[in-house]
Amino acid sequence: MSAQPLAESLVQSVDWPAIAPPTIAAAVALVVLVADLFLPEPRKAVLGWVSVAGLAAAALLLLPLLDGDRSTFCLTGHAHVCSYTVDRFTLVIQFLVLGGALLAALLSVTNLDDDRRRVPAGEFWFLLLSSAAGAALLPASRDLATLIVALEVASLPAFALVGIRQGDKRSSEAALKFFLSSVTATAVSLMGISFVYASTGTLYLTQVAQRLTHVDGRLDTLAQTGVVLTLVGFAFKTAAVPFHFWVPDTYVGAPLPVAAYLSVVGKAVGFSGLILVTVVAFPSYADVWGPALAALAALTMTIGNVAALRQQATRAYSAVRLLAWSSVGQAGYLLVPIAAAGYAKNPEKAIGSTVAYALMYAAVNLGAFAVAALVGRSRGLNRIADYRGLYATNPLTALLLAFFLLCLAGLPPGVIGLFAKVTVFSAAVDAGLGWLAVVMAVNVVIALFYYLQWTALLFRAPEGEPARHRVPAPLTAAIALTGVLGVALSGAPQLVLRFTATGLF
Repeated sequence: MSAQPLAESLVQSVDWPAIAPPTIAAAVALVVLVADLFLPEPRKAVLGWVSVAGLAAAALLLLPLLDGDRSTFCLTGHAHVCSYTVDRFTLVIQFLVLGGALLAALLSVTNLDDDRRRVPAGEFWFLLLSSAAGAALLPASRDLATLIVALEVASLPAFALVGIRQGDKRSSEAALKFFLSSVTATAVSLMGISFVYASTGTLYLTQVAQRLTHVDGRLDTLAQTGVVLTLVGFAFKTAAVPFHFWVPDTYVGAPLPVAAYLSVVGKAVGFSGLILVTVVAFPSYADVWGPALAALAALTMTIGNVAALRQQATRAYSAVRLLAWSSVGQAGYLLVPIAAAGYAKNPEKAIGSTVAYALMYAAVNLGAFAVAALVGRSRGLNRIADYRGLYATNPLTALLLAFFLLCLAGLPPGVIGLFAKVTVFSAAVDAGLGWLAVVMAVNVVIALFYYLQWTALLFRAPEGEPARHRVPAPLTAAIALTGVLGVALSGAPQLVLRFTATGLF
């Protein structure tokens, strides 16, 4: 008789609208994989458009969730201890992830059409959608088990996407480097999480935060080791120095849309996971992770920008390498507010600066990769020198690339880039990290040089016969969407800053 009430108490009602965005992405991934078995080769292009539609539908399903916070998969008898929570932080990161995946999918439609013989369409779209589903699940995760599962669902398909081109040694080497670094990060994270669980007896982030302050003295060293290992594992995922070595070769070896996806969605996954474990799970260890992340931020932005500065314009794939090193430098800027949260009285405001910066970076970096994909169609080596005179042949594309680069540099008319950098800078100053603000200012100056150098090249007279770049419709849509988004945000940057300033958690 007593077994029935106990069984009933364990049955949970699932909030389907709350979990709809990642669920739709996963469901469409399965549909695409099965459909691939039955579609003849000439009709497999339809799989790309089904994937684009699925990602668009998943993003649109975020709109009904704007009316308030929701939670599901909660601990029995504890309505506020849940595995899945949709709050403002979740919605912003899910929008970034699904929007970034949608734009990468638009780039991939053209890329697969050009590279049809070496890239199997069905497997490609299944892997991209699966990774996007995991990435959308991660910001909603509120226990360490769900967090690590979401992280791996986002990461494992990405390894295969990097090495999916058949017979390409660079692609295989890039996938191997990415795989080894990510597996190491996962192993370190799992070890840390197991130590945290052993010392606190729970995996729920809010309960971990409460119990870490009252750990038995005999388990104190175990808890400290667990916190450090967990943080090191997530630092790998953000490509922070010294865990960044895989980035340039992976971006060059991967298909360009996959590199664009990793630069935005991969970063969002790593940083949202890092935010959740630091600010939500380990706030009592702020005196440990605050200084550590500040040092990592300084190292990451400096090494990333100096390496980008050293790229030679005539070297093969130098444009992609510059974007890769630039993304490492940008990761350093993104780390600054998270480090500041360890010192600030209002950590949510500092985290809001990271989220605002991530939204700006996502829009303009995807735009830069979209233009790189266009130039790469006629210039296979994709050197910076290949962009010389782009204005003479594709004026609008050249103007948009110049705008994207100026946004990344933080110069007008890229106002959103300037506002985002000022927000990050003020987060460091408000937290008393004046030295980190100085390091950031120096790095912004270093970055100005290589961004402006590339921008100036677009408007120089072309050498020899100028290359004509035909822009397919999906590529046009991707460039146009990122351009419109970048211009709109530059016209009204307060929209992003207001939305992310308060009430993220």
